Amino acid sequence: MKMWMYALFVFIGGCSLGALSTSVKLAYGAGFNLAQITISQFMIGAALLWILVLFTRKSKMSIKYLGLLLLCGIPMSLTGVFYYFSLQTIDASLAIIFLFQFVWIGSLFDYILYRKTPSKAQWLSIVILLIGSLLATAIITNGFGSFTINGVIFGILSAFTFTSFLFISGNVGKELPPLQKSALIATGGLIFVSILFPPTTAFESVSQMISFSPYGVFLGVFGVCLPPLLFAIGMPKVGTGLGTILSASELPVAVILSAVVLVEYVAPIQWLGVIVVLLGVALGNIKLSSFSKNKNWQAKKVS
Repeated sequence: MKMWMYALFVFIGGCSLGALSTSVKLAYGAGFNLAQITISQFMIGAALLWILVLFTRKSKMSIKYLGLLLLCGIPMSLTGVFYYFSLQTIDASLAIIFLFQFVWIGSLFDYILYRKTPSKAQWLSIVILLIGSLLATAIITNGFGSFTINGVIFGILSAFTFTSFLFISGNVGKELPPLQKSALIATGGLIFVSILFPPTTAFESVSQMISFSPYGVFLGVFGVCLPPLLFAIGMPKVGTGLGTILSASELPVAVILSAVVLVEYVAPIQWLGVIVVLLGVALGNIKLSSFSKNKNWQAKKVS
């Protein structure tokens, strides 16, 4: 497979995540609640992944390793729960900005877990990201009128749990086929959300479940099935630097859909903030990639 196809997989994975907030807002508008949205998403997503697994190569693993992969689904499911909580009280174009803070929270995790101090390029990228976030949330012009405490708290929590998911999934199950790994993680997420929101109490009737099915299928495909699978296939090939830039497609897609489909007003300063955030992501990762290549080239030259 050519490199541009791996890059396209990561890009599509980011776009898929960006489409979730609009769908969840529409489901809320149709009268459905958080429990119904979350349970349906993971049930359908996990089922689709296991159907695909049946027709692909599988690897054997120990019970302990199986349990570890299932646990990886907890931060994945918590990200959905927290993010969808925030969407109950703030606009989709704002909620995605809070979720997107995972870009700099990853550097914080690196420091706490590995005592890895951010480089100058990373610090610059973080500063630009924070400036862009301030612009994108329109705090400077509108103040805090469009915010709710719950919306902000759950939005930030979703960024922390998403960072945790990226760290765990990036270090566990590397040798497994992408489909098998994604299916196990999704199953772990399903088990966890089933404990939080028992399926038997989520829907009042079969007809209500059927009426929600279009939203559930969309969220299951684009929230649970596609992104983890596409990232698992594409990320190892394109690398973390380029992969982060490509997956940043999540941000503009979410803001564009919120403006076009939900008819949320996105001020010019917010569009500027989105552009600044994307530039911050690109700047940090391009500089990091260039530094890594130069370092490797010098090492080869010395040897």
